[in-house]
Amino acid sequence: MKPLLLLFFFPLLSIAQTTNYSVSSFANQDLDLSKKAPNTHYIGNAWLSPLIQADQEFEYSMTLATFAANSTLDWHKHQTSQVLIVVEGTGYYQEKGKEVMVMKKGDIIKCDKDTEHWHSSSHESMVSYIAIYGNGGTIWTDKLTQEAYDNSRTK
Repeated sequence: MKPLLLLFFFPLLSIAQTTNYSVSSFANQDLDLSKKAPNTHYIGNAWLSPLIQADQEFEYSMTLATFAANSTLDWHKHQTSQVLIVVEGTGYYQEKGKEVMVMKKGDIIKCDKDTEHWHSSSHESMVSYIAIYGNGGTIWTDKLTQEAYDNSRTK
C-alpha cells in the first residue's frame, strides 16, 4: 500500500510551488519621535508607514498612519476614493459641510473622490488606521487650525 501512495504523491511533489513569498508586517510600528513624518500638513506627531505602493498590476496604495493624541491632518481631498480602516485608538473624521464624527477601532470609512475632509486622533487617544487610495494624489486645501480642531471636541 505504501508504494502505491508514493506513486500517487511523488508527481504532486514535482509540481509543488517553489516561489518565495514577499511578506511584510505593520505590527510593532516604530513610533520613535525621530522617525515621525515630516511635519508638513498636520499638527502634532504623526507616523506614516507605506505598506503597498500602487503599480501597474495593483492600482492602490496602502499606508499605515498613526497619530499621537491631539494630532490632526489639514483639510485635503483625493483624486480617487479613499478608505480608512481604523486598527487602533479613537479619532475624528469630518467632511466639508458636515459634522465631526468619532471614528474608533473597527470602523471603516469611505470618502468619495474630490471630497474635502480631514481626519485625526482624538484629543485624549492616539489613532492608527490603514488608508487605501488610488494613484490620483492628495490635494491639500486649507490649514486645520488648532482652534477648529479643539472645537471638534464639543460636537
